[in-house]
Parts: sequence; C-alpha cells; structure tokens
Amino acid sequence: MTLTTHTPSDTSGTLDEALERLHSFGPERGGWLSNHAPMAVEALVRHGQAPAVHRWLDHYRQKLEDMPDPAVEVTPENWQEALGDPRRIADWAAYFERETAGRPWREVLAEWWPRLLPGIAAGATHPVIRVGHSVRTLLGAPEHGPRATLPAAPEHGPRVTELAHALGYWAARHQPLPPLSSLAPAADAAAALDAVAPVPDRSGGIRNRLDQLTAFPAWPGHAVTDPDTARARLEELVRAATHRYATYGYGEPIMLVHAATAPNAVLRTLPALPRELWAPSLDAAWAASAAVTAAYSPQRPAEPVPVPGGLSPEEVFAQAAAHGDDHTIKFTDTALDIGDATALTAALRSVELNPPAF
Repeated sequence: MTLTTHTPSDTSGTLDEALERLHSFGPERGGWLSNHAPMAVEALVRHGQAPAVHRWLDHYRQKLEDMPDPAVEVTPENWQEALGDPRRIADWAAYFERETAGRPWREVLAEWWPRLLPGIAAGATHPVIRVGHSVRTLLGAPEHGPRATLPAAPEHGPRVTELAHALGYWAARHQPLPPLSSLAPAADAAAALDAVAPVPDRSGGIRNRLDQLTAFPAWPGHAVTDPDTARARLEELVRAATHRYATYGYGEPIMLVHAATAPNAVLRTLPALPRELWAPSLDAAWAASAAVTAAYSPQRPAEPVPVPGGLSPEEVFAQAAAHGDDHTIKFTDTALDIGDATALTAALRSVELNPPAF
C-alpha cells in the first residue's frame, strides 16, 4: 500500500466521502467488536494520508456489518429506559440524527455529554473515542502543528451525521463503572497510573474486568474545579498514558492503546463544551484511563526497546498508516498530539507490537 507524507491543504472532500460510505454500517461487528473505520479515516486524512483512505476502506469493508434494524423509537420521553440497551443502536443513531438536524450540534453535545459521561467505559471506551474524532472534524482547522486543514463543518452533512452516530453508539452501550473509592494520592498522572492495581481475574473480557474495579489512586487532577487547570491536568494524563505504552504496551498491545486514546478523545472535545463541563470531563477521563490500565496493564514494565531515531512525526505516522492496523493508526494519532520523543517511541512500539492489517 503506497502512502504519502504530503499534507494537503484541504481534504474535507475525501473525509466526507468516506464518512458517507460508512454511515450505512453499524458501529459494531461480531456481536460487540467496534467499527473503527470512522476514527481511523479521520486520523488518516488529518495526517496527510487522504489518497489512501478509500483503498484502506476497501480493505476494511470485509469487517463491517450493516446497521441493525430499528426496534423502538427513542424519544425525549423514553430515552432513559433506552440508555445502555445495545439492541437500540439504530434507534439511538436515528434519534441523534433528528436532534442534530433540528438544533446546532454543539447544543446537542452540551446537553448529552454530562448524561453520557458516567458511562465513558461503554464499548471498551470506543464510543467516546469516536465522539472525540468526530468533534475534531466539526471544529475545523487544528490548533497547532502541520496537519491537514479542514474547514469548520456546516450544521448539516456527513460530519454532523458522524457525531450523531457516535453519540448514538455511546448511548446504546452506556456502561457506568462500579462505585469506586479513592486510594492514597499520587504525585502526578504517571505515578497514579503506576499505582493502579490490576484486577484479580483476567480470564474474561473487558466487561468482566471492569466489574472487578473497587478503587483508584487519587492524583493532583482529583477534585479540580477550575476549567483551565482541568484541561492542563487532562493533557498531563494523556501524555503519561501515551508514554507508558512504550514500556507497558507489550502486555495487551491493542487494548492498552485506549488508556491514552480515551482521555485524548475527551481532551479533543473540551473546546466544543461549556467550560463548566471541563472538570467533570477530567474526572471521567481519569476513570477511563485507570480502568483500562487496571484491566490490561502488566505488572512490570519491559526493558526499553531501541527504536529508529530521527524520524519526523509525519514519517512516524506514515509508518503507522502503512502498517494499516486501526488501533495503531489511532494511537499514533494521539502520540503525535503529544509530539515528544517518548510519545513517538511509543507510537513506533505500537507499530511493532500490533498485527499489521496489510
């Protein structure tokens, strides 16, 4: 698969075409595995790989399943009984399509974000990650860095529909964590992640593992109320989780990427949210990252593995894109948001650890 390191100035047409292709498919396959295509194609476009998007989708198409049949319409009156019911995936997608057709998408997001946030672990955190990618496309141009420039999305169109499907997936898979107590405080986010205790029984899937959670360590991000401080702490958490993958990712290379990509999805969403939602968003992001760490992190780090040095961020992403694995693409996208040498090392480790798609 031939890929490019060229960053186009406007690739929104490719992204919108790809999303339109995807919106007839459901958010899951094989019963509960997530459809990663909307997230992966957004990252590919953002990092200069738009010419490869449709070929990547042609390959990924074999994994996709049609959107399930609708069951019972979700309405403003009955939504609470439908929350967390995966049989209602199509109903929820249709509900949010109607909501975003009738109101500005930011208004819909602000209303539903605090309702959905307690269930951030839904679908192994894939729904919130999909929301984060979607919001980034809707906000338009990046804040910094050599990335593809997307104009701000209109109030209707494929990128708004993508947000509707992402929110619908989250609502259908909504899964609160069990009640958690606080352990001794840690000095920073990295120390807090190191202090997360592994769940005792790892014989089952993620839902079985999350049910075993009882307590997480506190850290300086705990009980933050100032929005700007909350954002800074969230950036710290994303950086710590990304760096940690470089030495702990070997334990569960696919699942552990979510310890970084889930809080980064929250971070990407903050600019579209009212500032009073930033602090509770930090709390939920920490819970998601700690939950994935507890469920999948190995007891001890591996010895650092030498990786090729001197590569630019664009060259690192090109390697991830050529590798083709959806989790690797999304994790490398998060690593480039961090952008330092350790983050790029972690991204290259994901290329080594995860099975290639091509």
